[in-house]
Amino acid sequence: MKVFLCIVALFICVRVSAADPVTAVRGVWLTNVDSKVLNSKKNIETAVALCSDAGINAIFVVTWNKAMTTYPSAIMKRFTGVEIDTQFTGRDPLAELIEAAHAKHIKVIAWFEFGFSSSFKENGGVLIRLKPDWASRDAKGQLVSKNGFEWMNGFRPDVQEFMISLIVEVVTKYKIDGIQGDDRLPAMPSESGYDEYTVGRYRTEHNGKEPPKDCRDSAWVQWRADILNAFMERLYRTVKQADKNILVTMSPSIYPWSKQEYLQDWPAWVNRGFVDLVFPQVYRYDMKRYRGEQLSILTEQIDPDKRGRYYPGILLKVGTYYPSQKFLQRMIEENRRQGVHGEVFFFYEGMKRYPAFFKTLYKDRAVFPPVAQ
Repeated sequence: MKVFLCIVALFICVRVSAADPVTAVRGVWLTNVDSKVLNSKKNIETAVALCSDAGINAIFVVTWNKAMTTYPSAIMKRFTGVEIDTQFTGRDPLAELIEAAHAKHIKVIAWFEFGFSSSFKENGGVLIRLKPDWASRDAKGQLVSKNGFEWMNGFRPDVQEFMISLIVEVVTKYKIDGIQGDDRLPAMPSESGYDEYTVGRYRTEHNGKEPPKDCRDSAWVQWRADILNAFMERLYRTVKQADKNILVTMSPSIYPWSKQEYLQDWPAWVNRGFVDLVFPQVYRYDMKRYRGEQLSILTEQIDPDKRGRYYPGILLKVGTYYPSQKFLQRMIEENRRQGVHGEVFFFYEGMKRYPAFFKTLYKDRAVFPPVAQ
């Protein structure tokens, strides 16, 4: 009888092991634009509870935009005199979110949203006023502005060092789980690179030749993209040196558009091992295009042994647009069909439109992937 019971117990253990939870990222971006979550500790706790109930295991929270931070920054206080986004003066929303999310076993990733962008429709904003040499210039010598965003010169070592210093400040000050760049970090508009510093560097490396006047000349695009690739490697190594357990994650635009328009050669980052997880913005409005982008990423852009680092970004809300529940379901089903067991939604406020859907979406709760050593 005892032998029989032991066999039964062993069988049960095997069955339990076989039913271990899936490993995947199931995340959501949390903004300070078109959202009031970060406006109070109570709002943060409410949002975290909703995410926990929905099976979300990672929150990507805005940490840097509009030339301000959502945490008290000694670096920004010295630089501009403003240590935190003025709407949060006297508080620390990043610390409050980390506390609330970790209590629910949810990872928190610090999202440096604006990256090398200095401002939005402010003629460069405070950063360019304080550091005129940091302005990115187009072929006409004008400050680079694209889709309303104005840009610092991310090719300059001092601008790169400024960005890295902010990231290291967060990594060393907070019990954060990771950091994230997006379609503005590391990135530069393809119209950029005609400033004095970058032109001088190009001449030095090309026997005195001037950069092509065509900002989308393929060799000129690659030369500038390689500068950002080198920055990506340095950023990755710097973060890992500060804390090897901190994830370095990125959410770039779709390739090859990302490279043509923003010099983001992000498949190189993944395939060379300079990023732990990547969440390309597969923001598409119909299944044919969504499926096509997904297949290109999985079969053409990422090496087979790196596919576990990929999860798509899904558009959940932008302005007044929300995908239909049916379209959401089909995108997620397509992910699973392709062996992708997670996704990251942009952004949190869209979850409120479909409360029943998100309540039952992740019945198979996922374990967040471990940091690769």
